[in-house]
Amino acid sequence: MKKIMKTLPLLLLLVMVATSCSSVRVASDYDKNANFSQFKTFAFYKTGIDKAEISDLDKRRILRAIESELLAKGFTKSENPDMLVSIFTKSREKVNVYNNGFGPYGYGWGWSPYYWNTGYSSVSTSTEGTLYIDLIDANKKELVWQGMGTGYLTQKMDKKEERIKEFVSKIMEKYPPGMVQ
Repeated sequence: MKKIMKTLPLLLLLVMVATSCSSVRVASDYDKNANFSQFKTFAFYKTGIDKAEISDLDKRRILRAIESELLAKGFTKSENPDMLVSIFTKSREKVNVYNNGFGPYGYGWGWSPYYWNTGYSSVSTSTEGTLYIDLIDANKKELVWQGMGTGYLTQKMDKKEERIKEFVSKIMEKYPPGMVQ
């Protein structure tokens, strides 16, 4: 029983971390007066993309994923587009401190002035990133739609492209606005 009580909080923590790391939280906003049915072609807005503070490799991964999503929605890439696509990114490091020092024997709840911590603590860091995808009316040069995805990033090279595709796919599910998801 003691062993179960010691490992149960750790197992719950692992399940929470595993499920939270795999999800991307998304939101979108748009110009209610924009006619989204008029947009049929797109191009990338180089000026905006150049400002994104990520590696050129990650930029290309993001742009390929966006292009794939837009082509799947019936858009055509064009030299004279109706819509421009730009991106913006930001990230922050999160420090997580886990403490498994419950009670005098490593389980249960309580506090005593005679001991400090009989369990163990661990510290880990993770990077939470946010990707913004901006869709701009090319004729008016006005932002008409913005999608945002926030989630944990991976440093594993073999998982990075997959994670970027997941971010972009989840964000682009919100476009065009008003569609039933």
